Amino acid sequence: MLHTGRRRTKLNCAYNGPARQGPVRHISPSSLSLQRVHEQNRASMQKKDLPKAPEPAPGVAAKGKPRLLLMGQRSSFMDFQVWDFPGQVDFMDPSFDLDAIFGEIGALIWVIDAQDDYLEAINRLNSTILNLQPSYPNVNIEVFIHKVDGLSDDYKLDIQRDIMQRIQDELSDHGVENAPINFHLTSIYNHSIFEAFSKVIQKLIPHLPTLEALLNDLCRACRFEKAYLFDVLSKIYIATDSSPVDMPSYEICSDFIDVIVDVSEIYGWERPKEYIEYLEGPPWSKGLEDQVACRDAESDIVLTDGKRPILLREVNKYLALVAIMCEGSYEKMPGVTLNVEGTVSGLKEVFEITKRR
Repeated sequence: MLHTGRRRTKLNCAYNGPARQGPVRHISPSSLSLQRVHEQNRASMQKKDLPKAPEPAPGVAAKGKPRLLLMGQRSSFMDFQVWDFPGQVDFMDPSFDLDAIFGEIGALIWVIDAQDDYLEAINRLNSTILNLQPSYPNVNIEVFIHKVDGLSDDYKLDIQRDIMQRIQDELSDHGVENAPINFHLTSIYNHSIFEAFSKVIQKLIPHLPTLEALLNDLCRACRFEKAYLFDVLSKIYIATDSSPVDMPSYEICSDFIDVIVDVSEIYGWERPKEYIEYLEGPPWSKGLEDQVACRDAESDIVLTDGKRPILLREVNKYLALVAIMCEGSYEKMPGVTLNVEGTVSGLKEVFEITKRR
């Protein structure tokens, strides 16, 4: 479940109005719930999508009852949390406070095992949707049809059509039309799980059109083939330009971030105070931040197969702009650098405006 920033009043702790969209770090922590996943599947998905997340913290529950495990995720732009609901827990039971669970949610992710009997999972999903619709009609239902690796393309589509048809028929029989349900084919053995999470997150960002417009302008000005705005830790892209997403380009950009992060962890070091004072002393007599041309991380590599440079530019400590350039772009690097700097400044301004709100 992804929280979207509703606030409680100080007087009676009641929710004070509709959810404010946007899983951005400075609005409120978000929360992600993976429903109906076997333990090994949930663990594998978290390890794949949140490779550096801390260990689960024990949930608080009455003695003898199943616990809800909270996996904190505090070093990401989205700052979301993962709530694992054991399959035997009926959170629609009157003993549960539904407003506390679903009151701040923007999206509910329901995971279905494509290689298992999914009829029970579909029935519980339909029951959940029917219970949520009257009170929380704006919650996006995201269905991850998981473990599709090893299945043929035709069989994947057949399973997806069957699941979609069963869900839609059941909801139609109960008078629920046009429920906000989306379906994604996912696997931990490729980047499809990152792609699915990226699409879920983007629906919760209110200023997404502004981010896309900035990236579109950058691609036109610099003749970039593709540009992504990545959350560095999770490799989820929160925005991209309007051209179709090319999975190979996304994969190479994601892997490039991994390389930069790994190199930084190996060679990065905390400079002693005495060494910093030496660097800032004569003959420069300036602070370190005033002695460098770019205060944020910046890197370029060239793919040998297509001779296409890949550019990475740090936006802030959580986000990075990664773009695939056209062949021969190095000849225009001064102009490219200027345009990228302007785009990064625009992105920072958008986030600052959102923060003030």
